[in-house]
Amino acid sequence: MGASIKDVAELAGVSVKTVSNVVNDYQFVSPVTRAKVQKALEELDYRPNLSARRLRGGGTGLIALAVPEIRVPYFAELAAQFVRLAKEYGWTVLIDETQGSLESERLVVEGIKAHLIDGLIVSPLALSAGDIERRRDSTPMVLLGERLAHAPVDHVSIDNLAGARAAVAHLASLGRTRIAAIGSQPHISGGTAALRLKGYRQALRRAKLPHDPALVAPAARYHRVDGAKAMQALLDLDDPPDAVFCFNDLMALGAIRTLLARGCRVPHDVAVIGFDDLEEGQFSTPTLSTVAPDKEQIAKLALSFLKRRITDGAAAQPQEENADFRLVVRESTAGSAGSSSS
Repeated sequence: MGASIKDVAELAGVSVKTVSNVVNDYQFVSPVTRAKVQKALEELDYRPNLSARRLRGGGTGLIALAVPEIRVPYFAELAAQFVRLAKEYGWTVLIDETQGSLESERLVVEGIKAHLIDGLIVSPLALSAGDIERRRDSTPMVLLGERLAHAPVDHVSIDNLAGARAAVAHLASLGRTRIAAIGSQPHISGGTAALRLKGYRQALRRAKLPHDPALVAPAARYHRVDGAKAMQALLDLDDPPDAVFCFNDLMALGAIRTLLARGCRVPHDVAVIGFDDLEEGQFSTPTLSTVAPDKEQIAKLALSFLKRRITDGAAAQPQEENADFRLVVRESTAGSAGSSSS
């Protein structure tokens, strides 16, 4: 068995209460006493009993973040923001991967690990509003993304309609008239794909450009290979596009690879813009124009909502807010003159 809090107190020559104050980062402990306790904690390799602490009403200091795919750079970059900013609340973030599976997402929100965590932040792909309403677990929770907009729970998203419109309006402002879209998911009624497709169509109407259904390419997943395959199909059209709005940066990078392999110049022959502002896009050839969600603001909003929910409990009214975004213009649409944001 590991060392107990009593063992730490005896080694440091202080009371059990003093050790508890240090472990829980209570501010009114003298630097000298704190240093003695910290030394004893390290020597004994003390690990707090999280379950016992929760039962005493003190919380565990742990929250969980569940995302569909950790290997997708957008979620990795977003998770990094959560890990960094959660420290301001004294929280450690546990990260789980659901693969967008309904079963996995249900397991997460129904509280299999409820005795270990103080709160939960979830980016769902498969859950329904009914799944949330039937939720039995009372662990405070915040949702990310569009899948469950207006569900009875705290929610942080971005304005995908406005972001898509900005991307397509930028392409139209360059004089492009055959603007394609990569990323539609016709069998999914809600979520990111539906909103970005709607924004794409709205921007075409505003630019007085025709909507050609042949220029809308579906994508089952939002990976590089999906963008590459969709771009192949678009280039095989009798009248191929002169610009492409990809519903995320990974598909845009895949599309650029296909264009270059087919002898097309980017952006001279086909301009390409993505969505997400991945760090990878700053180092691609050409660098990638994109719609940049404010990932830091997403994390800040979600953490503040979660803190309020933990403090106020079920009595708090659900909050819903969109984080900001900006248009980042780089070489894939503006050539060597690119590299600006608005």
